[in-house]
Amino acid sequence: MSILSFYIDGFKSMKLGKTLWKLIIIKLLIIFGILKIFFFQNHLNSKFSSDEEKANFVIEQLTVKEKAK
Repeated sequence: MSILSFYIDGFKSMKLGKTLWKLIIIKLLIIFGILKIFFFQNHLNSKFSSDEEKANFVIEQLTVKEKAK
């Protein structure tokens, strides 16, 4: 008996576990879908036309030094 068949048989005999796994997958799809739509919008494509401009902007943002007080 292989390890894969052991896990397949165990998953087939689950009742509550299948429902919980379905619930977890649905929640993850909803959460990541909302995050993608609202938080990870692609602003660089609308602001810059070339890859070089995008790269320069990102480098500037990552290396900005704090202004002296």
